[in-house]
Amino acid sequence: MCRHLTKKSGRKVLVSDNHTAPLARLENEGAFRASSQQIAQEASIIFLSLPSGDVVREVLTSEQGILPLLSPGQIIVDLSTSSVESTRKIAGQLKDKGIKFADAPVMRTRAAAESGTLAIPVGASDDVYAHISRYLGCFASDIKHAGNIGAGQIVKILNNMVLYETVLALSEAHAIGKRAGVDPQVLFEAFADGSADSFALRNHGMGAILPQHFPEAAFPVYYARKDVGYAMDLATQMGIDATGARNLVSTFDRAIEAGHGDRYAPAISLIFEEK
Repeated sequence: MCRHLTKKSGRKVLVSDNHTAPLARLENEGAFRASSQQIAQEASIIFLSLPSGDVVREVLTSEQGILPLLSPGQIIVDLSTSSVESTRKIAGQLKDKGIKFADAPVMRTRAAAESGTLAIPVGASDDVYAHISRYLGCFASDIKHAGNIGAGQIVKILNNMVLYETVLALSEAHAIGKRAGVDPQVLFEAFADGSADSFALRNHGMGAILPQHFPEAAFPVYYARKDVGYAMDLATQMGIDATGARNLVSTFDRAIEAGHGDRYAPAISLIFEEK
């Protein structure tokens, strides 16, 4: 994402990360390595791409956070996936200092990030959305103004809830069909020809469950469980008994207990294969 922003935005891009390897790659692309403090003081728009809402809160509003260094008129764009409640609380704290905020969690795959074709639902005021959308367009092909602050997170966590409920169904079907004597390749190809066809089938089913390929350098079970946990929290706040999501969270927990937490999220299928 940062590479696309560096090459396409027409702006000087400052970058900070805990790991040196991506910073070195980005410097070769024309970005400038900087401390988070320098970015807070110099950047007019600050993009965050962090592992969780807790880390977003730590970076922005903890005792060591950058909030005291920010100035009125700056815009914070959070590309991370966070809880709706935390997102709105942070936005309120920033607003008190005259700092604008947008939640813009990214959707689709790592390959989409590489190609600049991510999908992004945005929660922001009309004026902030109008200002940041061209920059989001540097690394996303489908950008939707979902509503006010928090709406982007709502869309993202519900997207992941639906996606991984489908991955769970594919995991169960794979195990059942295999034990019943149907070649899993034939099974999933038949799904693709029928009404069970889906993005999850073609990417997570055929790309991971079928070959039983769950690398650790990909979106892991822990992250998927976090996102669906946010969806469950939202469902509870809305008074919805989300039984499918609750079952999915239980399945994630079983996969984590079995030692698969760091593996690519479709590794939840392994708990059915191991019985």
